[in-house]
Amino acid sequence: MNIKNILVAVLAVVFATGCNGQNKNNAETRRGTSLQNEQKSNSGNMSKSIVIFFSHAGDNYSVGVIDTGNTKIVADYISEITGADQFEIVTHKYDGMAYTPLIELAKKEAAAGELPPYEGTAPDLSGYDTVYIGGPVWWGTYPQIMFTLFKDINLDGKTVIPFTTHEGSGLASCAKDVRKAFPKANVTGEFSIYGHEVRGGKAKVEKWLKGLR
Repeated sequence: MNIKNILVAVLAVVFATGCNGQNKNNAETRRGTSLQNEQKSNSGNMSKSIVIFFSHAGDNYSVGVIDTGNTKIVADYISEITGADQFEIVTHKYDGMAYTPLIELAKKEAAAGELPPYEGTAPDLSGYDTVYIGGPVWWGTYPQIMFTLFKDINLDGKTVIPFTTHEGSGLASCAKDVRKAFPKANVTGEFSIYGHEVRGGKAKVEKWLKGLR
């Protein structure tokens, strides 16, 4: 074989190797693009959830004076386990009140159908599919301030999951009242937990959440 033929053979091998490498890179690029598109598609299909809750710190039945309200602890568990966002209904109306006068005030608010104002503005829920709604049980249902917010939000077509913290009332009429407030929502999966259990109750909350899937 002369020099010319040797050069032609070497060039042919180099060209073939380059084409195979380019084809491999193109294939990997296509696979990478496909994976990115699949991830984007999956991300776009993921259900977004939010926890809306009212929680009372300070003097609470059975647990005494606490810095973090019982319902807040449960809301934090939900967010930690599911990744849900949060909107806390806030008021300073009940700050510093002892348990007995607080409950007497709550009783009067419920009897009068009072709707105490909350701080800030209602959340934009248009991007959420699932809404957890939680609060303590005061005189057979949620605190009246929660019903103030209910009038300011639209949950039509959404999955709504009520939960309560209590010391013997269970769900009381909370789930029923949520269904009444949002007749076009899918209200399901309700849950209640004793207030004195919440600090060691993460596993109980997690079991409930797993049962919703």
